Amino acid sequence: MDDERQVARLLVLGIGNILWADEGFGVRVLEALDAAHVFPDAVTLLDGGTQGLYLLPYLEEADGVVIVDAVDYGLVPGTLHILADSEVPAVLAARKVSLHQTGFQEILGLLALRGRTPARIVLVGVQPELLDDYGGGLTATIAAQVEPAARKVLDILKDEFGVVPAPRAGQENVISGGLVTAAVGRQSYESERPSAEAACRIGDPRVLAASRS
Repeated sequence: MDDERQVARLLVLGIGNILWADEGFGVRVLEALDAAHVFPDAVTLLDGGTQGLYLLPYLEEADGVVIVDAVDYGLVPGTLHILADSEVPAVLAARKVSLHQTGFQEILGLLALRGRTPARIVLVGVQPELLDDYGGGLTATIAAQVEPAARKVLDILKDEFGVVPAPRAGQENVISGGLVTAAVGRQSYESERPSAEAACRIGDPRVLAASRS
């Protein structure tokens, strides 16, 4: 019917590298969202990792994008800060915490050149505390912000897009939908870290298991 509105296509994107401590914040927030909620078909949750330009098609197809990441705002570690639209590429250009943000800045530039920038882009970022810890999980400071950040994402989806996901009743903390494999799920990953000596001799079994799955 002519008076029916087209449903907005929304992308919730967690970017970062779980192998480098607080760099994995965005992915861990998406993991928490996926574990606790069932999202409607119009909403895609995507573990963007450090894929850079490979994410371009996903953003081109989206009407609205919510990005979750560790961002150097120059604030106290653990501070959550939300930016939107033109503020997003500006802060990523000025304050990068890793190379993946350089790649993502390029994506935003390509979207603009192709006239395919989503109508709304919101960044939910946290000021990281520690990045230089290969194989480490989130620091306690940043881990404490996973649930608050997840709630902010839900608030954005509700307030700006009218989307309210259903609770995944009785299944909290499950790895669902294949978003994050069990081998590198946060609970397993952070509780099963080998010693530095063992990792150097035989490798990190968490990463090896994920590569085989």
